[in-house]
Amino acid sequence: MKKIDIAVFVLGILTFLAISLSLYMAFIYTPLEKTMGAVQKIFYFHLPLAWIGFLAFFIVFLGGVLYLITGSIKWDNLAYSSAEIGVVFSTLVLITGSIWAKRAWNTWWTWDPRLTTMLILWMIYVGYIMMRNAVDNIERRAKISAVIGITGFVDVPIVFMAIRWWRTMHPLLITSKGMGLAPSMLTALFVSLASFTLLYVYLLLIRVRLGTAMNIVEEIKIRLSDKL
Repeated sequence: MKKIDIAVFVLGILTFLAISLSLYMAFIYTPLEKTMGAVQKIFYFHLPLAWIGFLAFFIVFLGGVLYLITGSIKWDNLAYSSAEIGVVFSTLVLITGSIWAKRAWNTWWTWDPRLTTMLILWMIYVGYIMMRNAVDNIERRAKISAVIGITGFVDVPIVFMAIRWWRTMHPLLITSKGMGLAPSMLTALFVSLASFTLLYVYLLLIRVRLGTAMNIVEEIKIRLSDKL
């Protein structure tokens, strides 16, 4: 068993334990919020999901920049792998946000600036993935992907700042006075953030290795087709 396989296996176990701990803290350790009740528990997953979505798209941005600088396909593989994970987590952000909105605002969706910019971000990276499936040439696909990944990341700070730039119903979590959470809630939130970050790293390592294998197979197919 290779060292990298052992490392991924250990990381998988740590991720499982961390996620289990975050579930315990969210549903059992923290008290019920007086106004929203049990539905507030979504907060401990909604925010970490959003954080991972932003982190994943930053890695797409970084991978795109490094590919354009070096021309190495490994950076394109990293960016694409992170984009797939980012889209999944962003989809869950929109779903959990809608569930929360139904309880808080009595509607599943409202064209609130934060929600709208998040939806736009999701659409950008869904388009990124769809484009990759439509372009066969490896180098051309990587270059177009890098441009989309880099320009698309511009929307991330817009999503984050939307509640400060425009009127919005979305709650402002971080203020000059702090986060306004009870100590137990704050602890549960940080545990969830850490556990979801571990989950992202674990999924990214697996997806990058899969992408590397897929690129090797694709290169073999191209060489065989050239010989025929």
